[in-house]
Amino acid sequence: MSGIEPGPGGAGVAGGARVSILLIEDDPGDALLVEEMAFDSTSDFELVWTKSLSQAQALLETDRPDCILLDLHLPDAQGLDALASVQRSANGAPVVVMTGLAEDRTGLAAVAAGAQDYLVKGRVDADLLARSVRYAIERKRAENNAAALQASEQRSRENARLERGLLPVPLLRSDRVEVVSRYRAGREHGLLGGDFYDVVEASDGTVHILIGDICGHGPDEAALGVSLRIAWRTLVVGGVPTESAMRILEEILIAERPRRHIFATMTCVVLSPDRSTMRVIRAGHPGMMLRTGTGVQWLEVPGGPALGLRREPGQWPVQELSVDDHTSIVLFTDGLFESRIGPTERLGEDRLLDYARTRGDASADDFVDALIAHAESLALDYGGLTDDIAVVHVQMTKEGFGR
Repeated sequence: MSGIEPGPGGAGVAGGARVSILLIEDDPGDALLVEEMAFDSTSDFELVWTKSLSQAQALLETDRPDCILLDLHLPDAQGLDALASVQRSANGAPVVVMTGLAEDRTGLAAVAAGAQDYLVKGRVDADLLARSVRYAIERKRAENNAAALQASEQRSRENARLERGLLPVPLLRSDRVEVVSRYRAGREHGLLGGDFYDVVEASDGTVHILIGDICGHGPDEAALGVSLRIAWRTLVVGGVPTESAMRILEEILIAERPRRHIFATMTCVVLSPDRSTMRVIRAGHPGMMLRTGTGVQWLEVPGGPALGLRREPGQWPVQELSVDDHTSIVLFTDGLFESRIGPTERLGEDRLLDYARTRGDASADDFVDALIAHAESLALDYGGLTDDIAVVHVQMTKEGFGR
């Protein structure tokens, strides 16, 4: 008998491609009958015979057949235990069990345990063998597709829950603040990462703005970002000063992070009720843009380390700055300017600012959309966006400029 060639996983079955079969049978006579039926069938079968479970498992370490024919009475495995052992080693290949004349119940039990079909020795011909093998392959393919669809739907539901946590509705108490926000997942993973933001207007008119970025991607990082954002909003609503809130957030991150090397960058901005000043605390996060009547400026105040990088709670300097009338604040994560735009080049902060200045007269929505579209277009030929992008644009309405 010839050896198994790596099978196409059922992909070529419908088109008449050769189908590889692993026969696990200790009886030479029964094995010969199966070989003759495979030869006599109209299907193109590639058959290999192993006499024991251990021989089959050794072969399955390097090869994946399109289908496995399994005798349930082997010298080193019996009944459903043999089936379970083969399934663990089969790497997803469908299994058809072979039983004796008086073992219909055993065959049904094997199907209930995950086999795709069963054949009764002495009642099999070439056509029945071929049909059973091909049906088993198609059933397994349908089963795998259904499982993949279910997993995809589950991921979509989980992402929707995380999105609601990461991308909140701003908590505004008046019409004096307008917020435009965007989130774009990096194309490398296509799922939510750890970027997060929030905007809260306190009862006295103070506006608190947050943007942050958990290092890494995946559900753990996204869940951690949700935790920090919700904790920040709770602290702000509870009246905790920003400096104290940062220390508490670092404690939460250290307690909740799934791995010790995980850290978070963050910037908090606090606009005074009369909009004449703002206080900025920066923890390892990039700078921001200010849109004023004279154009677009880059602002990067002195800051402290990212949250989670120190064994002891870090200290972050507070910078207080004057704010001109009609100033809009644009915060973002580093995915906006770290995308690759050449073999060795990245967009960078300077190029991003240069482009932003060409769109200085745009509306808030158009300005934010243009920045993201610019980063995407330049990265298109070099793998696309490899990191998430979060942008939040905050401006005061006309009613908010009175001194």
